[in-house]
Amino acid sequence: MSNPFVQIVEPLDAAQPLKKFFNLSKLEDVRYARLPFSIRVLLEAAIRNCDEFLVKKQDVENILNWKVMQHKNVEVPFKPARVILQDFTGVPAVVDFAAMRDAVKKLGGDPEKINPICPADLVIDHSIQVDFNRRSDSLQKNQDLEFERNKERFEFLKWGSQAFKNMRIIPPGSGIIHQVNLEYLARVVMDQDGYYYPDSVVGTDSHTTMVDGLGVLGWGVGGIEAEAVMLGQPISMVLPEVVGYKLLGNPQPLVTSTDIVLTITKHLRQVGVVGKFVEFFGPGVAQLSIADRATIANMCPEYGATAAYFPVDDISIGYLVQTGRDKEKVLCTRKYLEAVGMLRDFKNSSQDPDFTQVVELDLHTVVPCCSGPKRPQDKVAVSDMKKDFETCLGAKQGFKGFQIAPDRHNSIVKFNFEGCDFELSHGSVVIAAITSCTNTSNPSVMLGAGLLAKKAVEAGLTVKPYIKTSLSPGSGVVTYYLRESGVMSYLSQLGFDVVGYGCMTCIGNSGPLPDSVVEAILQGDLVAVGVLSGNRNFEGRVHPNTRANYLASPPLVIAYAIAGTVRIDFEKEPLGINASGKKIFLKDIWPTRNEIQAVERQFVIPGMFKEVYQKIETVNESWNALDAPSDKLYTWNPKSTYIKSPPFFDGLTLALQTPKTIEDAYVLLNFGDSVTTDHISPAGNIARNSPAARYLTSRGLQAVVNCSFAMDSLSVQCCGFNSRQNQALLSLPIHSSHVICLTPREFNSYGSRRGNDAVMARGTFANIRLVNKFIDKQGPQTVHFPSGETLDVFDAAERYKQAGHPLIVLAGKEYGAGSSRDWAAKGPFLLGVKAVLAESYERIHRSNLVGMGVIPLQYLPGEDARTLGLTGRERYTITIPENLKPQMNIEIKLDTGKTFRAIMRFDTDVELTYFHNGGILNYMIRKMAS
Repeated sequence: MSNPFVQIVEPLDAAQPLKKFFNLSKLEDVRYARLPFSIRVLLEAAIRNCDEFLVKKQDVENILNWKVMQHKNVEVPFKPARVILQDFTGVPAVVDFAAMRDAVKKLGGDPEKINPICPADLVIDHSIQVDFNRRSDSLQKNQDLEFERNKERFEFLKWGSQAFKNMRIIPPGSGIIHQVNLEYLARVVMDQDGYYYPDSVVGTDSHTTMVDGLGVLGWGVGGIEAEAVMLGQPISMVLPEVVGYKLLGNPQPLVTSTDIVLTITKHLRQVGVVGKFVEFFGPGVAQLSIADRATIANMCPEYGATAAYFPVDDISIGYLVQTGRDKEKVLCTRKYLEAVGMLRDFKNSSQDPDFTQVVELDLHTVVPCCSGPKRPQDKVAVSDMKKDFETCLGAKQGFKGFQIAPDRHNSIVKFNFEGCDFELSHGSVVIAAITSCTNTSNPSVMLGAGLLAKKAVEAGLTVKPYIKTSLSPGSGVVTYYLRESGVMSYLSQLGFDVVGYGCMTCIGNSGPLPDSVVEAILQGDLVAVGVLSGNRNFEGRVHPNTRANYLASPPLVIAYAIAGTVRIDFEKEPLGINASGKKIFLKDIWPTRNEIQAVERQFVIPGMFKEVYQKIETVNESWNALDAPSDKLYTWNPKSTYIKSPPFFDGLTLALQTPKTIEDAYVLLNFGDSVTTDHISPAGNIARNSPAARYLTSRGLQAVVNCSFAMDSLSVQCCGFNSRQNQALLSLPIHSSHVICLTPREFNSYGSRRGNDAVMARGTFANIRLVNKFIDKQGPQTVHFPSGETLDVFDAAERYKQAGHPLIVLAGKEYGAGSSRDWAAKGPFLLGVKAVLAESYERIHRSNLVGMGVIPLQYLPGEDARTLGLTGRERYTITIPENLKPQMNIEIKLDTGKTFRAIMRFDTDVELTYFHNGGILNYMIRKMAS
């Protein structure tokens, strides 16, 4: 069907009649001018994509009538302009696309039709870690190790970059996904297929919101949603409420953008913005650079909103020029935004739209601060840090407590490092990392850190050698302006050498601490500290030996590194004493805002951005040297434990199969409320006693390589083999070409093996904190009812599958809450779960279950497992009617004879189409094959 809004299409420039746009001002609807600017982006996408199937005219009306419909819990479709992925989440997406090509070929279609329809960029930034630091060759050594560990994954991704159209892969060593997006990938206005329209993006990383600071509406989604968008499908989302966040005043001279975002994070957590858009407005916004705005937008997940939007203004347009964007495109960007009423003047209050509610912040009230010790929303003024940490030491175990006995608060442990004696105590800093796109994208705080380092070195201050210092810029531009401005050498003298271009410490890739430091921490049971310029500091995330972790601006990271402790009052106590015996205070070396701005104006120039980004896809020689296959179909390596063809499309035919009633299903797991995707989806390191570890160990036995090792029971046992495997190994010659010992250290993490379904299926429901009502303790186990045995969840599921028994999961409220993870839906599907019956669902997870063909069932209002008397030990027959309709009530019958009804949560006709096809990917395969 043709677009019903075609009458408002017109050329942007009469001299270029083929370059058109949907002129929303021609709607002649007074409601448009009152819409929040973020909602205008949703409206334009709905109008442009209206086809009366995926996007209906009623959807357009619902968005246009936002002021009323925002409270109605109505779902609307949204087709973003782009998709962005990082390598941990991107690998399974490329695996799925490769497997889809195989499936299309088997069905007689053209496999090369499988390509992203929506433009996609994948930035490799999650694989590098801080193995080496405080040396001039740290960068090269860390990058060499990165390639050694990830060669197989990188070869696969390089194949994908060559095999698929409309997919660009940014090689490792280029920077952090969100900073590269901000400085290079973001268009602000798209010029695609003859149309201009607002740039928008969804990404498989929660901090995709950073680009909202430039006026590009974006947020994080799960892998299945991202793949759906790449294949041209819309996201289904609840029309959000929009909180207007009014900024007033000017920041104080010593305040950084980091201080502002930590203040906003705490404030919005208190306001409550989960599931909502936040849109910034007011004259204070005009005082913030794009880098400042991007810092605030980056931490949107930490204050809980879906998006944190700064509409485009003249400063946004100026940033495009500063970062070397094409001048003609910048002119078209401005002209388009003016034509559709999306160019903002923050000083003009008559442009202020309607909001769900308005909250305010006077920027002048913001003071220098950190956040911690365990959550990003727990802001602490720098002036209160010493007192706050000492209070936390003795407080009850929790977000703000470590429960250290009072007589141990001043414990000291002596240790030796590289021939010198040192002391550690509670509060000692052992990690100081300038890291994360949150801050490294901001020249003001990075140059501020460099100028502070210069003054510190000139004052004779140093950083103790055992502190793990590091600098991991978000792009090569940062290194460029730090070097050109002359501050890089001073950062290096304090130990802040460039260690890599990637997320690194911010995502826990902080690498090992020195053995003597770890031994001292353990010996004294010390609350050691990490200070980082990142966006998350949850317990155990940064490093297992830093129980306290504080988020801070880059200058403060250096300050705390010099001090060596967070138990310092910078106003009263000196950072250190130089060789002349002079006390040096923080105020003596803190650069002024005018100093920083003068250096920024001189050295952060368009030429830097152009030089770095024009060669970004070819500058990495290790990437260039990778020997990736050139075939359009991927040649799967059956011995690989990283990349494997998934079984999602096994047995797929062109003809649709009539959905069958689920008969006599067993309950695999019986949950209560708030089971999160962290509980469901494989994450973290692979435990040595897990099904995934056993699988990897067995793959080690099967691998055919040349190796030589001492064949005794001790060496074999430490590889993690069971007794039967030990005997098999011991029977082999000492010099063997048959086996390789895959040690627990080599198991790696679930994240690194997301391209292997066999590992990920075994890691599903493997969380050690899993609470299953069938088991009387926490752990990743369940009861296999036919035998009565308690087994690991995967092992029980395998037994059910071998016997031909379907499975379901019972759950309470908010099933699937937390980060959106594709494997939280893919994993249960592979275990044989046909349906989930819950009291309520997290929105994205329900959508992901639909995308995998798993039926989301919901109890009728007022009913739940308790009121219905369900124990989970029954067998369930779920009737699937032939003529399904959205949100239809269906019958469930138990083997006890009891029957009840539940809501089948297919909420739209599109979702029913996916279900009839066995999932969204199956739907797209059939569509392409036919």
